[in-house]
Amino acid sequence: MDTTRSAARHRGAPDHEGAPDHESAPHHESAPDAAAAAGDADFARVTAPYRRELLAYCYRMLGSVHDAEDLVQETLLRAWRAYGGFEGRSSLRTWLYRIATNACLRALENRGRRPLPSGLGSPEDSAHAQVRAAAPEVPWLEPFPDERGDAGDPGAVVASRAGTRLALIAALQYLPARQRAALILRDVLDYPGPQVAQLLGISPAAVNSLLQRARTHLRRIAPSEDDLVEPDDPDLRALVDRYAAAFRHADIDALTRLLTRDAVYEMPPIPTWFAGRAVVAAFVASRVPADPADLRYVRTTGNGQPALATYRREPGGVHRAHSIQVLTFAGPLIARVTAFQDLALFPLFGLPDALT
Repeated sequence: MDTTRSAARHRGAPDHEGAPDHESAPHHESAPDAAAAAGDADFARVTAPYRRELLAYCYRMLGSVHDAEDLVQETLLRAWRAYGGFEGRSSLRTWLYRIATNACLRALENRGRRPLPSGLGSPEDSAHAQVRAAAPEVPWLEPFPDERGDAGDPGAVVASRAGTRLALIAALQYLPARQRAALILRDVLDYPGPQVAQLLGISPAAVNSLLQRARTHLRRIAPSEDDLVEPDDPDLRALVDRYAAAFRHADIDALTRLLTRDAVYEMPPIPTWFAGRAVVAAFVASRVPADPADLRYVRTTGNGQPALATYRREPGGVHRAHSIQVLTFAGPLIARVTAFQDLALFPLFGLPDALT
């Protein structure tokens, strides 16, 4: 007896994304608990390799790593319930992506886009402008922690970073949900057009229409992947070190030399943001503690970009988590600093909440 299929049948009717189960559950029960356990173990084994890429896919769709985690859990639960009806007419990966796509489209039905501060209003043109209070009620765009522990497979690392650059994720938020899904499936994940049509439940002509509109919009606002450098590049790491030192010592001249002319500095969930090399450098310097020892950094990566986890010293000498700065480079200069001031992000990046 196929214990995997038997266990799946005991879960009840399969989810509507799964293939229909025309067979009735067997009436003889040799060892139902053992069969169910074997089926669950098999399901976990065959789906585990896809969890990370499903998380990245849901993040691209939703712009939130927390929401993406929830949607991956929903996807796997629906797949587990429907596993008995999965007949293998498509690959397991494609089947999981269809369930995840439907889950994301449902989740986006009544949601607006997730912005960054630079997507709301105009920048401040003075380093001394009043900084507005945090706006936690806004569903801000979140960063995506890069995968760790894949040093033995550089290709897997690069693949996991594809299509998660922060500026691209922000740009995707401006697309309607189905355009977003079609573009990610076709241009990021490289699914053939007919397969994208099957995943979305629409015609190939409709897919082409969605792609044409999405690509036209992104060409105006999204960065070119060809201009981006991997965060582990030695020259880039040296630039990050120079930025950290300049930041820590409030060195306006050094900061100015590291920034592009139209550099942006933003701090979600604070709506205020700054633009322009001189303004950004002066603002950053004005926010740094007088004693450089009050700041410590831990190097990390997010969205396939270099990032710095910032810790500030409190009375007693403990450095507490403060923000995660994701750096966007344009050649050898920093074009954007997005300092996410959300302490809930630290554990997702595998970072401690304090340094002693």
